[in-house]
Amino acid sequence: MSGSYDESVGVEVSSDSFWEVGNYKRTVKRIDDGHRLCNDLMNCIHERARIEKVYAQQLTEWAKRWKQLVEKGPQYGTVERAWCAFMSEAEKVSELHLEVKGSLMNEDFEKIKNWQKEAFHKQMMGGFKETKEAEDGFRKAQKPWAKKLKEVEAAKKAYHAACKEEKLAVSRETNSKADPALNPEQLKKLQDKVERSKQDVLKTKEKYEKSLKELDNATPQYMENMEQVFEQCQQFEEKRLRFFREVLLEVQKHLDLSNVSSYKNIYRELEQNIKTADAVEDLRWFRANQGPGMSMNWPQFEEWSADLNRTLSRREKKKASDGVTLTGINQTGDQVSQPNKHSSVSSYEKNQSYPTDWSDEESNNPFSSTDANGDTNPFDEDTSPAMEVRVRALYDYEGQEQDELSFKAGDELTKMENEDEQGWCKGRLDNGQVGLYPANYVEPIQ
Repeated sequence: MSGSYDESVGVEVSSDSFWEVGNYKRTVKRIDDGHRLCNDLMNCIHERARIEKVYAQQLTEWAKRWKQLVEKGPQYGTVERAWCAFMSEAEKVSELHLEVKGSLMNEDFEKIKNWQKEAFHKQMMGGFKETKEAEDGFRKAQKPWAKKLKEVEAAKKAYHAACKEEKLAVSRETNSKADPALNPEQLKKLQDKVERSKQDVLKTKEKYEKSLKELDNATPQYMENMEQVFEQCQQFEEKRLRFFREVLLEVQKHLDLSNVSSYKNIYRELEQNIKTADAVEDLRWFRANQGPGMSMNWPQFEEWSADLNRTLSRREKKKASDGVTLTGINQTGDQVSQPNKHSSVSSYEKNQSYPTDWSDEESNNPFSSTDANGDTNPFDEDTSPAMEVRVRALYDYEGQEQDELSFKAGDELTKMENEDEQGWCKGRLDNGQVGLYPANYVEPIQ
C-alpha cells in the first residue's frame, strides 16, 4: 500500500468508541488543548494581578484623601488617632496587595510561560511536534487493522448483495411456474440463475467469514499498539495536570494573606490603636485647650500712655509674628505665579477642599469661627458700612485656618469688607460660607 493511505476512507464509524477508526483524534486534540489551557491560565492570573494592582492603588488614594479630611476636620485627640489608624491599615494592606501582584506575575505567570515553552515545540509548518508524533503514532498503530476492516466491510457488502440477488432469483422462478406463457427454455434459465445465486452466496459468505476472522486475529495487536500510543499521550497530559495543580497551589498561597504574619500584625495593631481611644482623655484635652481650662488675660485697669500703640487684633499679632512668606500659588492663563502662605496643619500638601458640611461656620451665626478665633468681639457692633462687591479668584487658595475660605482660580465670590492693613478681605462664597481670604488673590468682576 502507498504512504498516502487514509484508514478512515470508506469506513463508517458505527459508534463513538475510541477503537473506532479515526476516533483517536480526540486524544491528539487534547495536546493542542493543553497548550491553549496554558494561555488561558496565564490570562487568568494576569487579570487577577491587574485587579490586585488597581485595588492597591485605590486603597492608597482612599487613605491619602481621608487622612487629609480627618486631619483638617473637627475630630481630635485619641479618637482622631484611632480613626487615622484605618488609613495606616489601608496603606500597609496596599503594599501587601502589590506584593501579591508581583508574585502572581513574576513567579506564577512566568513559571507557566516557561513550562509551556519547554513542553510544546512549534514546527516550521505549524502545529506542535508533540501533536504530530501522537498523530503519526496512532495512524501507524491503526493502519493494518483499518485495512482489514475495509476488507471486512467490502466482503460483507458483497455477501449481502449476493443474498439479495438469490432471493430475487428464487422469487422469479416461483412466479414463472405459475405462468403458462413461459416455455421450458425460459424456465430453465431462471432455474440456472437461482443456482448461480446460491453459489455466489456461498462464496461471498466464505470470503466474508475469512476476512472477519483475519480482522479478529489482528485486533489484539491493534489494541496493544493503540494502547501504547495512548499511554504516551496520557503521560504527557499527566505532566500538564500535575503542573497545573502545583501552580494553582502556589497561586493560592500568594493570594491567601490570612497566613501572612505581617497581614495579621496590621489588624492586631489596628485593634490596639482603636482600643487606645479614650473619651475621658479627649474631653480633658479639649477642656484644657479649647474650653474653660484655657488661660485668659482678663481685662484690667490700664493707665493711658502717649507711647501706647494701638492694640492689634489677634489676627494681626499672629500675622506679624509669623513672618509670612507667600509661595507656590496655582495660576491660570498667563498670570505670573503668586505666593501662598505656609501652614503647620499638615506635613504634606492638601489636595482637596475642606467639605463645607464639616465647617463650624454659618453665615447667620454671630459666633462663627471668625469670632471664635478672637479676631473680633461678637458683641461689638458692626461699624463698617455694608458694601458687597462680586470678585473672581485669580489663583487657587486653600484656607489654612477654619475662618479662612478655600477656592479655585476662576471661582466667583462676594467681597463683604475692604482689605485690612494686613492685606485680608472678608468675603462670602456662593454656598453661604463666610471667611477671610488674601486680597491680592482676587480681582473685581467688571
